[in-house]
Amino acid sequence: MKFSKRHLAKTITWRIIGTLDTMLLSWFISGDFSIGMQIGLYEMITKMILYYLHERVWFKSTIKSSNKRHILKTFSWRGVGTLDTIILGWVISGNPLTGLKIGGAEVITKMLLYFGHEKLWYQINFGLDQRNKRKQVKNVNEL
Repeated sequence: MKFSKRHLAKTITWRIIGTLDTMLLSWFISGDFSIGMQIGLYEMITKMILYYLHERVWFKSTIKSSNKRHILKTFSWRGVGTLDTIILGWVISGNPLTGLKIGGAEVITKMLLYFGHEKLWYQINFGLDQRNKRKQVKNVNEL
């Protein structure tokens, strides 16, 4: 698998946003600050790995419509992310209902945050130097 600085940067920026959201939701739902911090910290590790892999899979997608692509990515990532959160919430709190509540709340907050993150990154050319050069060469060759 080829290393991508763009996907790594997206992973890090999303993880910061996602971790803060998870910590706050976990704290409010469990009523325990410590549980919120533990879930957020463990999730930082699992989600960075899962998100990077998700980005690599989607990078190969042939879906050209940006809105359709962003919506499908939002739903596929949320499925992976919610399952991870439910499992971590259950294991750390010891209560499966707490894990389900945190995961359920995140479905809403994270989808909105993720969609915005995707739209922002779609406007940023960071890490796309090679792709942009290939497009320019292709456009010149088509003339």
